[in-house]
Amino acid sequence: MTDFVIDQLEELDSDGLAKLLSLARARSRGSNLKATLIPKISRDGALPLSYSQQRLWFLSQLDEDSTNYNIPLGWRLQGRLERVAWRRSLDRLFARHEALRCTFVAGEDDPQVQILSGDRGLPVVEHDLRDRPDAQAALLDLCHEEARTPFDLARGPLIRGRLIRLADEEHVFLLTQHHIVSDGWSMGVLARELSSLYRAFEAGEDDPLPPLAIQYPDYAAWQRQWLSGERLQRQAQYWRDTLSGAPARLALPTDRPRPAQQSFAGASVPVVIDQALTRGLKRLSRQHGTTLFMTVLAAWAAVLSRLSGQDDIVIGVPTANRRRREIEDLIGFFVNTLAVRIDLSGEPSVSDLLERGRRAALTAQDHQDLPFEQVVEIVQPPRALDHTPLFQVGLAWQNNTVGSLDLPGLRVEAAGEGLDQVKFDLELNLGEQGEVIAGTLGYATALFDRATMERQCGYLLALLRAMVVDADRPVRELDILPAEERSYLLEELNRTEADYPSDLCVHELFEAQVRRAPDAVALVFEEQSISYGALNADANRLAHHLIELGVRPDQPVAICVERSPAMVVGLLAILKAGGAYVPLDPAYPSERLRQLLDDAGPRRLLCDATGRAALGAEAIADLSVVDLNAATPAWADQSADDPDPHALGLTARHLAYVIYTSGSTGTPKGVMVEHRNTVNLLHWSGGVFAESEIRRTLFSTSVCFDLSVYECFLPLSQGSKLYLVEDALKLARTSVDASLINTVPSAITALVNQKAVPASASVINLAGERVKADLIERIFESTRVQKICTLYAPSETTTYSTWICMPRGQAVVETIGRPIANTRIYLLDGHGQPFRLVRLASFISAGRGWLAAT
Repeated sequence: MTDFVIDQLEELDSDGLAKLLSLARARSRGSNLKATLIPKISRDGALPLSYSQQRLWFLSQLDEDSTNYNIPLGWRLQGRLERVAWRRSLDRLFARHEALRCTFVAGEDDPQVQILSGDRGLPVVEHDLRDRPDAQAALLDLCHEEARTPFDLARGPLIRGRLIRLADEEHVFLLTQHHIVSDGWSMGVLARELSSLYRAFEAGEDDPLPPLAIQYPDYAAWQRQWLSGERLQRQAQYWRDTLSGAPARLALPTDRPRPAQQSFAGASVPVVIDQALTRGLKRLSRQHGTTLFMTVLAAWAAVLSRLSGQDDIVIGVPTANRRRREIEDLIGFFVNTLAVRIDLSGEPSVSDLLERGRRAALTAQDHQDLPFEQVVEIVQPPRALDHTPLFQVGLAWQNNTVGSLDLPGLRVEAAGEGLDQVKFDLELNLGEQGEVIAGTLGYATALFDRATMERQCGYLLALLRAMVVDADRPVRELDILPAEERSYLLEELNRTEADYPSDLCVHELFEAQVRRAPDAVALVFEEQSISYGALNADANRLAHHLIELGVRPDQPVAICVERSPAMVVGLLAILKAGGAYVPLDPAYPSERLRQLLDDAGPRRLLCDATGRAALGAEAIADLSVVDLNAATPAWADQSADDPDPHALGLTARHLAYVIYTSGSTGTPKGVMVEHRNTVNLLHWSGGVFAESEIRRTLFSTSVCFDLSVYECFLPLSQGSKLYLVEDALKLARTSVDASLINTVPSAITALVNQKAVPASASVINLAGERVKADLIERIFESTRVQKICTLYAPSETTTYSTWICMPRGQAVVETIGRPIANTRIYLLDGHGQPFRLVRLASFISAGRGWLAAT
């Protein structure tokens, strides 16, 4: 890996090359990087660590058994291996590079470097598997053992090998180094020098390598002296200014919730940019004065922006940081990581984005000397154990890859299982390989599935193709979804057609249950139980009275009563009379209630003494008021028979209720919902929940909240028992044996904390707020609940439009699930483009668009 900006200069046209050279000259005027040679220092006293080594040493102290910073290499050697020459080559390499012989011990104030003798040789363990029938399994075990073995930074050596003999002319050699003594560029140095040494020793010749001018400890001492004073302040100020206000975390949608502590377990998928697209990208880069790296960087930022919904993207870019000739041939930890911040705001075109990417890359490289560890300390981003600071996504452009060993008489192939650890959530590693650009996309397996990563690779390739076709087009308009995924999102997921009684009204579902079992208990409130028949008769008498008062279909009728059976009777009566109920909770502030009355404009109001007091006499002076607590109700002698909806002209296309949003994003809006929409929800619920699961349903939500529609009418439409309670948080003081609890996460959290979730509860529906995986796990751990469902939708789409249920023992996911029956869902990014939602938390935090149609 080399400095990422100066690659592919031959690919630039004259204008692009002029731009880069002009900026390079400007940078050189402000830098005396090569003004003096790096001097050798005495080895007699304490040796300092480089800045990067010091930070890595500190991190290693936090977890001494970690292998996160091990660098594994593996080669399969086929042919006649001269074992003496091989052993001698390894020992010479070990003696040649002091970095490989460094150990790190705690000093009085700061850690110090101690250098092991070069005479001890590179430690290599040999294994002979020639007579083993299970040789391949044993080889795999040895590879795993090597990968899981940590280094002791204080004792060293911090490089070790294993030579595994599979046959007389077949070996596998594993070489592992700690990152504190090596880096990606060093891998190329190692392979090149090891090849030269073996070739010479195998032929009986002497060491062919020229002596090194300096060693890594010389560089470490020089770095601390050089990067100081005005130079240090200038670079520090650049990073302070550049990263000020940058987002602390990239809100990528993940397949699983982020664990409380970052996991470094990883895997990778291959990425190949074919020959035709590579040629197109080179042409695009020439036209816009960018390198291939800059072009891919800009495209990757655009994909991340689409996925996260953010237009401020910070990507970690490793740079070899070897801008001095005397350190190019050293093995050591030189690599630095730059936080490249790319702005995608303002709907840039492809050309605009390329220019932004170019400038971001160039200016970052101009200030690459300040170690990333110091940048973090200067910027002081919010710290958390679950993600890396400043950025969580990286892009590495590999110009100096490890390459193959060139050993006489041997065919050498890479060995090993590939990437199994990552430093970031996503790591895109690319470089030119012949006529194509190829590499891998590494990912944290704690967060992502392989299929998700394969889709993201497809998004990147699609965006690159679109950029090549039209550089003047706004980036937001570039289509990154393949045809099959677009079809899946827009069509397949929305194939939800199902039969339901679309010609019935909500109260007619209740009336059918009355006819089926009139003596069954419909409603339980405190010590009072009311049968289906009695509840229906009370509602019918009130409904006939409302009809006489002039209530007609689609006409709003307000209801403001305290929680009691009279509230349920009033709701049913309004529906039966053909009206659309407007719920007003007397516990709400009077100003809010009056605001809703003024907006809805009902001419009639059902209330009790509590409701009157909450509204105030002035607010209801012009309304026809029906007192549900009247000692002698005017409707006492009305018919107990069901009103005839046909005689009223009432159909399922008329309004059932008008419920108001919270107004958290502005003025509360009255949402008008028809009977057929609610009937669809209730019918669907009756099909997906077993009879035993909804047999006893809790009704605890305020009638001003749309969850109340579900809680009230689901059990009454299914012949179940409805438990009406004043407040779910008071369940600990009741004997309610509800089987279904439908509530918000904050309320269920309180119930779990109070150990008040009824032992009878088998299903809990959570809605209205973000549902976190740890809450679901807590519920399962502390209760007898067998199933937890997440239901999601705004009030405008009839309470619920999507759902997912997680039975006990099944993997927990944070997702809004799939659309319910007869509902279509379209999830859009900030530019109105469809995208594949993974997690509910990501959807909410990014403020994505939502459309649902029933």
